[in-house]
Amino acid sequence: MTILFTILAFLIALGILIVFHEFGHYLVARWCGVRVLRFSIGFGRPLLKKRWGKDQTEWVITAFPIGGYVKMLDEREGEVAPKDLMYSFNGKSVTQRFAIVVAGPVANFLLAILLYWAVFMLGITGMKPIIGTVIPDTPAASSAFEKGDTILRIGTESIATWEDARWILLKKVTEKSTSVEVESLDRNGKASWRELDLSRISADDLEINFLQKLGLNNYQPTVRPFIAKVSENTAASRSGLLVNDEILMVNGKKITLWEELIYQIQNNPKQSMVMEIRRNSALIKIDITPDAIIQNGKTIGRIGIEPQIIHSELEKLLVKINYPASTAAVMAVKKTWDISVFTLKMLWRMVEGNVSWKNLSGPIVIADYAGKSAQIGLASYCAFLALISISLGVLNLLPIPLLDGGHLMYYVIEIIKGSPLSEKIMGISQQIGMMLLFILMILAMYNDINRFISN
Repeated sequence: MTILFTILAFLIALGILIVFHEFGHYLVARWCGVRVLRFSIGFGRPLLKKRWGKDQTEWVITAFPIGGYVKMLDEREGEVAPKDLMYSFNGKSVTQRFAIVVAGPVANFLLAILLYWAVFMLGITGMKPIIGTVIPDTPAASSAFEKGDTILRIGTESIATWEDARWILLKKVTEKSTSVEVESLDRNGKASWRELDLSRISADDLEINFLQKLGLNNYQPTVRPFIAKVSENTAASRSGLLVNDEILMVNGKKITLWEELIYQIQNNPKQSMVMEIRRNSALIKIDITPDAIIQNGKTIGRIGIEPQIIHSELEKLLVKINYPASTAAVMAVKKTWDISVFTLKMLWRMVEGNVSWKNLSGPIVIADYAGKSAQIGLASYCAFLALISISLGVLNLLPIPLLDGGHLMYYVIEIIKGSPLSEKIMGISQQIGMMLLFILMILAMYNDINRFISN
């Protein structure tokens, strides 16, 4: 995946999200009789602009397309002729101003619903919810989960893919336990319920694969230790490993599966290892020292190789599920609601200190996910857009001055006290809001950079 492709996918995503958000403000402003002077995508020097519409609104694309705004006729921002006061934003009732401001986040939620509706109709491809190796001394092992069990339900919710299972368990991490219905191969396909202890999951576990803390891995096809790719400038390339080499032994230990090989590599960072390999019909010994990298806060070894995958075996574990339009619409609304509530809960737990601020992501990680999801396919990219649109909607509803939620907070106070807040109080609060947003932006950027350095 090229950097150019990632940037393009990110810019398209930004454009769609910004246009929908600002168009929500624009439409409701027009319905309320407010004159819109400018509709801008981004900030800074205009690159493209055109006047169009009844009010001759100026439509602008700027040099920095991060964010956007809708500029309306407003006495607080310039002189307004007496005959035009009826078209000004500040001349409208507080309920009309509230509706105009809240329309932006609402547009983001509506966009998410439309995208998820399309995704559910197009079809979702995922791994079947089959449990792989159960990690010893974990809640899953204690509850007698076994390799080959298929997860059917978690609580009251049906499970179709492994991603479904992960998402539902993530929603339930604040609970002490949950019931899981599984179908077991060794029980003649009969379904049974198991109680899964969730109390061991801590805030720090949410930054990594928390399912492994529970002892759960998704089932993977058997992968033999044959090398399919050797990356350049890695320990593998420096030591002379080649494509199609079969790893037979590492430091005298027999290797039969790829996961056994990875275990040995990851547990020996910067430690010299002796590999016995089969190359064509010859047996060769190679000395190799894995590079040390930091992953999820832990130092592990990596040599830069990829396995040979038998795609026919992998395809047996994939499932594609789609739904009729009516069912997909209901599911899209539910999904949008669930993610919105979950996002708010996680934000609140961050404020309380129960969830690490390391979970906050910025534009670098978002751009990376944009490129990866676009490469997978249209449905994946739409799901990514829906998730970011929900995040944008939730973020903008937070009662932080400068955000839409801050303005809504002003209007609620105005409704309660019967008059607007003073310009002085609003000015001070906006300075505080700017400081908070700047801190959040710096923190998100720091997390992004730290993730890439660690990986």
